[in-house]
Amino acid sequence: MASLDLSTDVVTLTEQLVNIPSVSHQEAEIADAVEVALRALPHLTVERRGHTLVARTQLGRAERVVIAGHLDTVPVNDNMPARRDGEILHGLGTCDMKGGDAVILKLAATVTEPNRDLTLVLYDAEEVASIHNGLRKLAESEPELLAADFAILMEPSNAGVEAGCQGTLRAEVRTRGERAHSARSWRGVNAIHGAGEVLDRLRAYEARRPVIDGLEYHEGLNAVAISGGVAGNVIPDECVVTVNFRFAPDRSEQEAEAYVRDFFSGFEVEVTDLAPGALPGLDRPAARAFVAAVGGEVNPKFGWTDVARFTTLGVPAVNYGPGDPMYAHKQDEHVRIEEIVSCEATLRAWLTDAGEVAPA
Repeated sequence: MASLDLSTDVVTLTEQLVNIPSVSHQEAEIADAVEVALRALPHLTVERRGHTLVARTQLGRAERVVIAGHLDTVPVNDNMPARRDGEILHGLGTCDMKGGDAVILKLAATVTEPNRDLTLVLYDAEEVASIHNGLRKLAESEPELLAADFAILMEPSNAGVEAGCQGTLRAEVRTRGERAHSARSWRGVNAIHGAGEVLDRLRAYEARRPVIDGLEYHEGLNAVAISGGVAGNVIPDECVVTVNFRFAPDRSEQEAEAYVRDFFSGFEVEVTDLAPGALPGLDRPAARAFVAAVGGEVNPKFGWTDVARFTTLGVPAVNYGPGDPMYAHKQDEHVRIEEIVSCEATLRAWLTDAGEVAPA
């Protein structure tokens, strides 16, 4: 059975995590190792649900913060075991996101009297369909375990703060026609030609750019696929344009869907996928203190991450973790060692600052 040594340095701990295979749906071994390590820490209460671990302090602080990371990886691509090369650590999951997981575990072991109560979550099945996602299951079945004032998801962000995230909606916009022989096209109605208006509306689209907590988000509505046609000599009776709407987190799912349906008024619209965005919540005391501790520029998150699951619970969240997301899922996945170290140091300073511990 694999084991983890939480007394070692955070980079070595990252190597240990990388060297435990944990492709999605195969997280039992790593979850077992994490559970054993966490249960050895007397200042934490530990819950396990499937292959998801939740460890919490119960100190009666005025604020509670969630720090979360997923344990699974994409399939192996000749990139195990972990390998150090100077200031770089190579290997599957180094970037996405076992470097962040190592930071969580190191803090769990060494920050025994944090100035904010902590909920540490290490979950399974993030890299596969949402129905399997351990954080989603927890949010739906036991949301009280994730109750907090602020959350940090340790997705790779080059050790900088990316606040909130966009929501995402996919829809099929369908045009109808009537089949006919292409030699007698006037006897039919060409559905592909009818899709021209759909594309015209998309070309004329002007992106909304709202400012939320001082961050400018940039929405986008784009065609991402088109399908239609029956045969080389048949006028098509159906055409489907698939569109993707990336919406700012100040829109709800219902508002995003209403916008798309109104935008394509007169056409059949079927929403096939919809996930909410996440508000940055930079006005919250814990968030302000965290941003001050990290320093540097705070950027909006363009894209969707599991921080959005916290928004559904009323918990503002940011992405903050070691690694360049451009290398996630690549064969040459790697992380800069200094980013793992700096993330640990920054979070430690934020959780153990010299100010007074907030009373209950």
